[in-house]
Amino acid sequence: MGIFDMFIGWLEQILELFFQLSSTLGFESYGIAIILMTVVIKMILYPLTIKQVKSMKAMQDIQPEMKRLQEKHKKNPEMLQKEMARIYKDAGVNPLAGCLPLIAQMPILMGMFYALQNFKYAGDPSFLWLANLSLPDPYYILPVLSALTTFIQQKQTTTEMNQQMKMMMIFMPIFIGWISLTFPAGLVIYWVISNITQIFQQWWMYRGESNLKKGAA
Repeated sequence: MGIFDMFIGWLEQILELFFQLSSTLGFESYGIAIILMTVVIKMILYPLTIKQVKSMKAMQDIQPEMKRLQEKHKKNPEMLQKEMARIYKDAGVNPLAGCLPLIAQMPILMGMFYALQNFKYAGDPSFLWLANLSLPDPYYILPVLSALTTFIQQKQTTTEMNQQMKMMMIFMPIFIGWISLTFPAGLVIYWVISNITQIFQQWWMYRGESNLKKGAA
């Protein structure tokens, strides 16, 4: 058994612990267990989320200046690179900083994907309108929610958009919703709750920045 397989096994055991917790609370449900586990994971990863969102926002803030430089030095790539490096340095922005937290979260995302995709429910696998969390949502409610929350989460962190980013804003939610049609409902619940939690986390971060700006004014 490889290290990643062991990691998947640990996640499955943790999910069972949350199932036992839901039972202790009087709401024995794997659906509630998945929701609780997802929220806890997102809270643990919150410091990485802060770094990721701040880096993305900083990159967006310097986009107007970047566009100006691209127009000014479009015939001189060497000068453009030097000026861009200067802008990054002056703004304290690392172009890779937004990617690194996401890369760090990928093992957990992939682990949850495989853990929930092949999870063997020992108890009742039903939840709300879902007869079995190991099967796709027959009413397509979760796929719609996965697409909608993905769109909101992207929209929340994107202000300045070029044509490519606009296309991604449309394509990515549709793609997520489409693949969710065939994924186990338990896995899609994880994705939806993960998005909702991050939306609230990002709202809280932006709220803090807004209060600081009001105080400075």
